[in-house]
Amino acid sequence: MAPAAALPRDDQGVQLAERAPICAYFDLALDADGRPFLDARVKGIATLRFSLLNKGSAFTEEERQALDVDGLLPTRISTMADQIARAYSQFAAQPDALAKYQFLRQLQERQEVLFFALVAEHLEEMMPIVYTPTVGEAVEKFSSLFQTPRGLTVHERNVDHLDRILDAYPLYDVRVMVVTDSSAILGIGDQGYGGLGICIGKLTLYTAGGGVAPWATMPVGLDVGTDNPRLLEDPLYVGAHHERLKGEAYDAFVERFVRAVQRRWPEAIIQWEDLSKEAAFRVLERFRHEVPSLNDDIQGTGAVTLAAVVAACRRKHEKLTDQVFAIHGAGAGGVGVAMAIRDGLVREGLTVDEALARIFVLDSRGLLLADRPTQAYKAPFAKDPASVAGWEVAGDAPDLLETCRQAGVTVLLGLSGQPGAFSCDVVEAVARNTERPVVFPLSNPTRLAEAQPRDVLRWTDGRALVATGSPFDPVSLDGQTFRIAQANNAFVFPGLGLAAMLGRVREITDGMCLAAAFAVADYTETHHASHGLICPPLRELPQVSRQVAVEVLRQAVRDGVVREDLPTEDAALLAWVDARTWNPEYLPVVYRDGPLFRREDG
Repeated sequence: MAPAAALPRDDQGVQLAERAPICAYFDLALDADGRPFLDARVKGIATLRFSLLNKGSAFTEEERQALDVDGLLPTRISTMADQIARAYSQFAAQPDALAKYQFLRQLQERQEVLFFALVAEHLEEMMPIVYTPTVGEAVEKFSSLFQTPRGLTVHERNVDHLDRILDAYPLYDVRVMVVTDSSAILGIGDQGYGGLGICIGKLTLYTAGGGVAPWATMPVGLDVGTDNPRLLEDPLYVGAHHERLKGEAYDAFVERFVRAVQRRWPEAIIQWEDLSKEAAFRVLERFRHEVPSLNDDIQGTGAVTLAAVVAACRRKHEKLTDQVFAIHGAGAGGVGVAMAIRDGLVREGLTVDEALARIFVLDSRGLLLADRPTQAYKAPFAKDPASVAGWEVAGDAPDLLETCRQAGVTVLLGLSGQPGAFSCDVVEAVARNTERPVVFPLSNPTRLAEAQPRDVLRWTDGRALVATGSPFDPVSLDGQTFRIAQANNAFVFPGLGLAAMLGRVREITDGMCLAAAFAVADYTETHHASHGLICPPLRELPQVSRQVAVEVLRQAVRDGVVREDLPTEDAALLAWVDARTWNPEYLPVVYRDGPLFRREDG
């Protein structure tokens, strides 16, 4: 650190060691002793209306006077602990999950740092509220619940002047954006503009679970219309009232969006979310080698499912390569899981052909077979009809029960959105093939799960290893209590995105996604093998994300896609990551008179 006298001073005489332009209303700065503070250019009521700056009753006496909010706040100066206790009491008093969701969203729009401090302190309790399953109901009711705009909205009227819109966007240093066209939200389909709620929820986990600063994130709604008649007929619907763009018009729209983002934030991570299965694969392949991007429904779902399967195999003292897999559902999630399982088997020593021979993917018409027309993204997993020629099949293609019986399936994975698809007959068929069947009804939200965990355990006399996509209560059976693991994408994408952001990667590779999966499995084995868990507790998401980030960065170096100079030693790399993660703590606020910041200031 340079001597204090040698440090630069601005025109107001404030001594600065370093200043980073963050947004139009404040910068993050270091004082002469290297301590961070917020360097603000707004005061008075505007200070209390900008959620990233507002501390509410926690503003100190000096800050109240300097910012001209003295007299606008209660007399007593609160600590953050006081505010968290008060906010949690108000949260707990809400009558149902949706009301709790609305309370948290309103808190986020008033005091963002407090919102993240509250969620971080009660992460396991609040994740099902800010994310699945409650966010699904909030998305369905988005227009009737709508109060405050957030993030970026792109539609046909503004897509051609996005450069001007992004230049005026109040956050200057966007590093991670979650982008949806809302065409395939969870298992509830086309939700029009309401899918923006999913992006807000995902970014909440990027910050609360991954340590990405909230001013570095941006939710994006690509409002390309909707084919949902309920929305088109709703006079209160806040999205575009026209049918969805499709084909070349849709592709051109997305192209214009991506190119504008590249010009404004060339290193920003784009996480594609809840695109239709056809668009999901097409958009990912179009941009993944040009823009650091991922599709959470494909790669995130695949990675977290592989992590849970690996942990389950370790728990029953078997190898991944010993298993035979049935994947029920061939959308973005199902094929993403098939791809991850294939890559995991290859990592464990099989050839690609040997891996594919152990994976059976079914869509609504049954087992994928190469002699019937199918979408291109499913084709790698279609079976040669000759390989099942000796099977007893009632219809044109083997159904789920016939596949489980005759393929010798030991791992049953559900991504179909079809409740009840894992019937007693199907589960018992898998249980006859192995002492410890692995059964994961993963579809979200909760009501769409392929089976109820209590039924799976009852049908298998407690032998099954069960994980779900949404949270379920523990199951009591024959004097035993079984905790139901949640194979939640949140164990993967915050750490993966954090690593991509910190490493300034050129692209997010398949190897990085595979490294994330095994990092989650290794964390579970290291910390919870003695407890018999196959997924970590959600409250440990920040610790999981740090391990994922470190392993993904190592893989990114091996893949040659890193632009940042990283430490090579394990302990040093972990410390480097920790030093660059954000924590929800109030910083001192200094006000200086002058014009609002520009991006090029500092």
